[in-house]
Amino acid sequence: MSGYWTGVLGILCINIIFAYSVFIPAAAGQLNLGGAGFMAIGAYSAAYMSTAIGLPMYVTIPGAALFTAVVSFLIAFPILRTRGVYMVLATFAFAEIVAGIIINIEDVGGASGYEVGSYANLGVLAAFAIGTIVFVFYLLSTRFGLSMRAIHDDESVARLFGVSVRMTQVMSFTIGGALAGIAGALYGHQYNYIEIQYFNVLLSIFVLLYVLIGGTQTAWGPLFGAAIFTFLPALLRL
Repeated sequence: MSGYWTGVLGILCINIIFAYSVFIPAAAGQLNLGGAGFMAIGAYSAAYMSTAIGLPMYVTIPGAALFTAVVSFLIAFPILRTRGVYMVLATFAFAEIVAGIIINIEDVGGASGYEVGSYANLGVLAAFAIGTIVFVFYLLSTRFGLSMRAIHDDESVARLFGVSVRMTQVMSFTIGGALAGIAGALYGHQYNYIEIQYFNVLLSIFVLLYVLIGGTQTAWGPLFGAAIFTFLPALLRL
């Protein structure tokens, strides 16, 4: 396989994980336009653990996922007090705040970018992508997944049938944040260099399109959406 298509497949793996990070909250009725912010947190936390502390990749990636999940859990409570377009704006504002904070932290390179020590090859990326797909399909088949879809269809009716709406939404938002952290960590280890300019609003819009075009009520949706938006530009470049 050529280096070009190896790179495309690597991007596809990262995009699949990133798409599912937005899909999980969307399946519970939450549109998240702050995906780039969560991905940036994962990328920079993994990069710092790898470069500054010297931790191996099998520690930095789970560490980035855990740290991003904690951040997601903490901000879920104020963000989930909003509805509709206000939630979209709140998540967008969060991503911009994250970018503004990182660009002013000199310990992670600021506006100049930051090097990442360990390299993640296509095998590592594919393993995480396949693991994410299997996890999401399993999650949607559980009682928790049914609760998510019930909230998406009608939040009031779901509450009447005993679904804990707030807990389900907080947990789905947290899981989505953890997956975005993994995508960011893998992106950093794949390219061995990150800069905050990459994690911009266009990235958040693109990943949301992956999910909306594929559909928010089927786990196949993000997979097809990510594949289309990854392979189509690559084919047009040939």
